[in-house]
Amino acid sequence: MQENIGEHITWAWPLIGSVHADTIMTTWLVMGFALLFFAWVGASYRAARVTRRQTVLEGVINYIADLATSVLGRQGEPFVPFFIALFLFIFLLNQFGVFPFKVLGLPFGGSPTADLNTTAAYALMIFVMIQFVAVRKQGPGYFLHIFKPFWWLAPINLIEEVARPATLAARLFFNIFVGELLFIIIASIVTAKVMIGPVNLSLAVTVLPFFIQFFNFFVGTIQAFLFTLLGIVYLSLAVGEQH
Repeated sequence: MQENIGEHITWAWPLIGSVHADTIMTTWLVMGFALLFFAWVGASYRAARVTRRQTVLEGVINYIADLATSVLGRQGEPFVPFFIALFLFIFLLNQFGVFPFKVLGLPFGGSPTADLNTTAAYALMIFVMIQFVAVRKQGPGYFLHIFKPFWWLAPINLIEEVARPATLAARLFFNIFVGELLFIIIASIVTAKVMIGPVNLSLAVTVLPFFIQFFNFFVGTIQAFLFTLLGIVYLSLAVGEQH
């Protein structure tokens, strides 16, 4: 099956308009998988023996929790569950592209984070949460930091504030999208039976998809961590400074 890069199956929703149906279906599929996975891990706690899955998951949870509290201090404790869920879900979204659902002709598949609509939504969620928390802690006077240290720097400060969710969304999107694009290019060469003189290029590159998938797994993990880390840092800048 030929896969057109950047092309999506769409639904027309009232008031909203056209939405990417394949991205939505894949995201819900990942959500269902996540619920089943954590139910499976949770079931292991019924036994007295500590399992390897418990150890791995608790290590990840403790690391994110320690990261949030070390950056935000004691005031970061209420946000620990949010950032743990954020990291784990984005990690699963990034890695879901390994399954070739679209190649098999199904109307979903790929990594939802390879769609800018997904990464932009999560970045805006972080941005809105930070503004809400900052205003709740410091009152409307929080927004006066735009005019500091000098009022004439307000345009630059405003651009910096708006650029944070934009860079969050763009960084995650491009890293995951390029990884999937590279895999599609190599897969196309393998199936095209390309010959360069006596050299069978398609046969020579058949081993590359395995390395690309390993690379994509590594990049997906790092990007999930960076997205979570930057969310924690941006929140600390908003609530940790006296504006």
